[in-house]
Amino acid sequence: MYDKEKQLIDAYMRGTVSRRSMIKGLGAMGMTAATASVLVNAAATRALAQSGFDWQKHSGTTVKLLLNKHPYTDAMIANLDNFKALTGMDVVYDVFPEDVYFDKVTAALSSGSSEYDAFMTGAYMTWTYGPAGWIDDLNEYIFDDAKTNPDYNWGDMLEGVRKSCAWNGQPGGELGSDDAKQWCIPWGYEQNNLTYNGAMLANAGVAVPTNIDELVEAAAAAQAGNEGIYGIGVRGSRSWATIHPGFLSGYSNFDQKDLNVSDDGKLSAAMNTEVSKEFHRKWVKMIQDSGAPDWSTHTWYQVGTDVGAGKSAMIYDADILGYFMNGGGNAMAGELAYAPFAANPAASAPTPNIWIWSLSMSTFSRQKDATWYFLQWASGPEHGLFGASQMDFVNPVRSSVWEDAGFRKRLSDAYPGYVEMHDVSAPGASIKFTAQPLFFDLTTEWAATLQKMVANQVPVDEGLDELAESVDAQLKDAGLG
Repeated sequence: MYDKEKQLIDAYMRGTVSRRSMIKGLGAMGMTAATASVLVNAAATRALAQSGFDWQKHSGTTVKLLLNKHPYTDAMIANLDNFKALTGMDVVYDVFPEDVYFDKVTAALSSGSSEYDAFMTGAYMTWTYGPAGWIDDLNEYIFDDAKTNPDYNWGDMLEGVRKSCAWNGQPGGELGSDDAKQWCIPWGYEQNNLTYNGAMLANAGVAVPTNIDELVEAAAAAQAGNEGIYGIGVRGSRSWATIHPGFLSGYSNFDQKDLNVSDDGKLSAAMNTEVSKEFHRKWVKMIQDSGAPDWSTHTWYQVGTDVGAGKSAMIYDADILGYFMNGGGNAMAGELAYAPFAANPAASAPTPNIWIWSLSMSTFSRQKDATWYFLQWASGPEHGLFGASQMDFVNPVRSSVWEDAGFRKRLSDAYPGYVEMHDVSAPGASIKFTAQPLFFDLTTEWAATLQKMVANQVPVDEGLDELAESVDAQLKDAGLG
């Protein structure tokens, strides 16, 4: 690197030059933005090494990871050489597709295997792994100055995301409470809002909907105004994953809950209130009038590929799903836009339920301190900015990354409305479910009930009353109700 280039990058690292000015200056010197970002990332790694923290403490150690096939994984692998240079450590990993990944994790943890030191997980899964004694409380490491570098900045994590990854292990216990254990470190997360095809809405003469009533009407109008498409994509398979994205985000915006928690800690069903029944009626009508013909089979994959292929006008699902469908080889690449969505017209802002891809440490790891070195690097601000600005590491979980002008411009240029959607929704974004060990069973039954409602096999009111009765019985049988 020539002296002028190095001086400019060093000035950026000191904070005396903005990222945009630095990239512009390097461009004037004949350097591409991609090359400049690689050099900046290397400079960030050098700066970490000079922070006074002993990054080389575990030099020569190898940690092994169990990973899901995902763009977050791709971003980490692309940046591993910097971690190796920083620490002298090596990292090996196994990567599996999601349809078998969680079975691999459960098999490794339940057997007490020490093969893997750390792994990717959803925060919901830690409600099983933590109480079972399979993963460590990472507070032990985060707040130990001897183990955590001074630039890690735990407080930089978005509050709702950070708290959603911490639980005290008591059924019904509030996420992020003072006595909560940090079962996992947030890595990347998904809000649930609207992705829409602007041309299709314009053809139908409808505006972007802002609440559930407008969404029901806009979906029907878009379907009628565009030949060969359906109006709205939402998940419908008999799975807990049908409840957690758009559905629960809209439901919780009306201050509705999955479960009640009494003063003595007992749990009971909360989904058969009058407000809940009214929301369900609207949701069911929307699917019946304007949903996918094969809605009951739709998972994340079908919802996303349909909007990307131009088969649907909108989706109410993960924002990053819409992000991915606006690029690559999708027919609608470059045609999609984004909007925040507050289902309740009386709500001041969206309150999306979230999915959080996170990192956990196996209790059975034989080299926990070395593993923590990897975890803090992978979840640190330097790697977060690299992944967000150079790879598809969205949504980042750090405020500092969202404040980066270069990252925001990259999103705004190619994903209209995405930055604004995130900014409006982030303050209310968190996991809205009640943490408890029957989570997967109860939400899967909820999805099955929703299928029956859409198929007109049971009226909404009757179906929710039956669901609540079943949920209460299961909670009592488990000693939770």
